[in-house]
Amino acid sequence: MQSASSVPSPALAADPRLAPSYYVQPDGLGLYVTALLKRCHSVFDIKAAMTADLDDGVLLRCDDGIVEAGALIQGEVMVQAGARIEAGAQVIGPVLVCAGSVVSAGALVRDHSVIGPGCRIGFGAEITRSLIAGHVFMKHPGFIGDSVIGRRVNIGAFCSTTGLRCDRGPVAEPAIEEITVNLDGRRIATGQTKFGAVIGDEVALPAGTVLSPGTLIGPRTVLYPRDHVGGFLPSGSRVR
Repeated sequence: MQSASSVPSPALAADPRLAPSYYVQPDGLGLYVTALLKRCHSVFDIKAAMTADLDDGVLLRCDDGIVEAGALIQGEVMVQAGARIEAGAQVIGPVLVCAGSVVSAGALVRDHSVIGPGCRIGFGAEITRSLIAGHVFMKHPGFIGDSVIGRRVNIGAFCSTTGLRCDRGPVAEPAIEEITVNLDGRRIATGQTKFGAVIGDEVALPAGTVLSPGTLIGPRTVLYPRDHVGGFLPSGSRVR
């Protein structure tokens, strides 16, 4: 469902602030994550492309990583060499866990997620339908859903994305209201009814931060402790 006042994303395809490369430098993130980011024209394309890849079986099957006895695995879960899913973790596929990443005891990684190389997903962390690009620390309880997280992002304790509108009456499941983002006063259609956030490279979310649906945070933005963040934050912003 698209609001009459929103701008379709194809109309703004040339806006560099919607390109994956504005938020995440793709090189050095492993073959799959690098190729995924380079072939998507907009950040709004990433989740659909990743979902199709996981569903269609285009990813090379890999079972060279370690799945400890006591890990709860459901569905297709691909674990690359050097990656580990610890006893007590729960992973519900389809999911790809890339080289060097660790999904620790008490973590929950749900369907249609890619955990890029070198990540640490800790106790109480929940991830679903998201790309965690690489070298991300989410070592404490929190939630990331329907989102794209850049390299070397640190997600503090009890941080959460929100991907669902709740200002139009009772919440429906599946969701029916499209999420839009705001750039220069223009509401831009994402084409998705659940869209959390895009967080650029080297951003640290302070503990307890909640992100509104459709939040776009440019790389190297500095966020001071606050309980709520939304909208578009350009690269290198400082937000108190």
